[in-house]
Amino acid sequence: MPHKLRKIRKKRGSRTQGYGRVGQHRKSGSKGYRKAGRHKHGWSYVIRYEPDYFGKKGFTSPKSLHRKENIVNLGELDEIAEKIATKKEKAKLFVDLGSLGYTKLLGTGKITKPIIVKVSSYSKLAAEKIKEAGGEILAETPQESGE
Repeated sequence: MPHKLRKIRKKRGSRTQGYGRVGQHRKSGSKGYRKAGRHKHGWSYVIRYEPDYFGKKGFTSPKSLHRKENIVNLGELDEIAEKIATKKEKAKLFVDLGSLGYTKLLGTGKITKPIIVKVSSYSKLAAEKIKEAGGEILAETPQESGE
């Protein structure tokens, strides 16, 4: 008659599961998770199925060196300029992008209003388009980035 519990379930919690402390079952556990013999008897498997198993490839740049640029395009700026403008100077809207969390202004899109923009970095195209519309850029840093 079949019984409900397998031997391993019955012996769970005991130290040797009924095999004693010496003999064939000593130090034998489930070793299915290991990839043993990759440099020895499993070498032909590595060559055939996992040729990139050993070694490293490429370079990972440290995360501390990455700068997080928070960008805004001219088209988006044109749409939201009246909502976010802090004051008006000579019929021009003044927008401080640095206080809003933006670090860079890019030139994608069209701008229709004359806007005075304060931003830390900007592209040459954005500067040209803002000047054509009758506005100006007040840079927090004196240099322009050429993207």
